[in-house]
Amino acid sequence: MAHALAKGKRERRSFARIQEVLEMPNLIELQRQSYQWFLNEGLREMFADISPITDFTGNLVLEFIDHSLGEPKHSVQDCKERDLTYAAPLRVKVRLINRETGEVKEQEVFMGDFPLMTEQGTFIINGAERVVVSQLVRSPGVYYSESVDNNGNTIYTATVIPNRGAWLEFESDAGGAIYVRVDRTRKLPATALLRALGFETDARILEILGDNAVVRSTLDKDSTRSRKDALIEIYKRLRPGEPPTEESARSLLESLFFDPKRYDLAAVGRYKLNKKLSIRHRLVGTTALEPIADPETGEILVEAGQRITRQMAQKVAQAGVRSARVANSQGQELVVLSNGAPDTGRRTIVPDDIAAAVNYMVNLFYGVGHTDDIDHLGNRRLRSVGELLQNQFRTGLARMERVIKERMTIQDVEAITP
Repeated sequence: MAHALAKGKRERRSFARIQEVLEMPNLIELQRQSYQWFLNEGLREMFADISPITDFTGNLVLEFIDHSLGEPKHSVQDCKERDLTYAAPLRVKVRLINRETGEVKEQEVFMGDFPLMTEQGTFIINGAERVVVSQLVRSPGVYYSESVDNNGNTIYTATVIPNRGAWLEFESDAGGAIYVRVDRTRKLPATALLRALGFETDARILEILGDNAVVRSTLDKDSTRSRKDALIEIYKRLRPGEPPTEESARSLLESLFFDPKRYDLAAVGRYKLNKKLSIRHRLVGTTALEPIADPETGEILVEAGQRITRQMAQKVAQAGVRSARVANSQGQELVVLSNGAPDTGRRTIVPDDIAAAVNYMVNLFYGVGHTDDIDHLGNRRLRSVGELLQNQFRTGLARMERVIKERMTIQDVEAITP
């Protein structure tokens, strides 16, 4: 028996014996929504990232106030017939401030013609209809893997991948020590990075990572003994040949990982990081070596000597417990450390993330935690048209920012306009 299907304005009838269980998704709508997000939010984010632009003396300041898209000059059909690009003029309202004289100039500036998406989710470029294909990429977050070297030793690696910014790559050697590469430079002991981030003393490092053979082996390879030593050692790796100072090393490290303009996890990266570095899954099957209490109420959630079940681990994680001393199935003592689950609005990495990532890797040596399959679709995400356009726009704005700073220096301050 035929049954009606609602498809737009026309009524269609299906003669299939089996009813449709799932409605066919409107795949073009995904493209249109992504592009609309870019127009409504993505563009504003880009201008907010580079605004304000200040010259090298700090006297002239250029601020981006607002932007608007005009009407397209030609219709879609005209563009196809006359080999034109279907686009609309992008205008930006800017404000130039002279701090020395207090003078403020506002002006609307034409930035170029911006390609528009048609109702079919396509772009018309020089008369030809083009489609931007979504990319399937590795999701930002932290990933662990395991391999065996030629001598049969188990080697663990961990990678902290941002949406934009410097990578952190951890790897173990045959002796069990853990090393880190900052932005793909020469490796150094992971404890040196922790010292540079404020976990300065050996006692503090042993407290957060646990007192075990892996951490002791890493500390033995670490020649740094203070935060200053660690910062300078990292600076030498990142800027070989330049004279290192504590201040320049600290500002370099902060700009690499804690500056939102240079480092971005994106909302998905923060979610994945918080999920992976939670203590919830790692506690299951371990035995508490001391009572685990709610940090706010003081209520004992797990008694000392008690084997932790999935329900107990969930309660501990929900209570906001940051770390716990436990024993694995072989009775070896471990510290399980959480990153504290920063708010999803926090788009940069924090020192607690790095400490928890190293702690997770240490725990892998003792059978606590699990490695990841990077080909699993749960570890991948779609980068659709809006995000791809935003990345290209970001590159163009970065170039424009450099040119504006140079022109601010060269041109006469009295005659300069936005």
